[in-house]
Amino acid sequence: MKSATTPAWNPARLDVRSLAAAAGAIEGETPLTGFERLAEDLTPPDDQTLAGAVRWRARAERRPGPAGGEPSIWLHLHADAVVPLSCQRCLAPVDTPLEVDRWFRFVADEATAEAEDDDCEEDLLALEPRPDLIAVLEDELIMSLPVLPMHDTCPQPLLPPVGPPATVEAPSPRPNPFAALQALKRRGG
Repeated sequence: MKSATTPAWNPARLDVRSLAAAAGAIEGETPLTGFERLAEDLTPPDDQTLAGAVRWRARAERRPGPAGGEPSIWLHLHADAVVPLSCQRCLAPVDTPLEVDRWFRFVADEATAEAEDDDCEEDLLALEPRPDLIAVLEDELIMSLPVLPMHDTCPQPLLPPVGPPATVEAPSPRPNPFAALQALKRRGG
């Protein structure tokens, strides 16, 4: 008796068409150090290497095409991680959860993706050349980074500004433009 084997899907050159035909899924855990562009934005604690990993899962499916045409290939990508960023208040590292939960529709090639991009709401990717799933995931993680990461409550009190307190001079009163007219009226009247 033969046992059925599942093909090993290569996330670096993902055959999305075959994965969708099999209604298959792949998953993995990739160290944060494997995402070079993302790692540039991260702030590991002092004197420590970047630790942690991104847990991800990709599931492909075929959906009926428009007007009974060729079925469309879709990929659902889900990932989560906790990454160290710099708190914008105290500048200490703050562990920040990231989550990716996106659907992509696949088209034949880059030219088709460009041609259809303006007319559709979904995200489009090309079947050829085969996509690098980890690079797509890295793009999505970078886009999910918060603009201003902050602790809910900073672990250390914030430092006061350096230097003497700034003094604010009271603005000198501006002359009333109608005061001169009032004076002329009094003299003439």
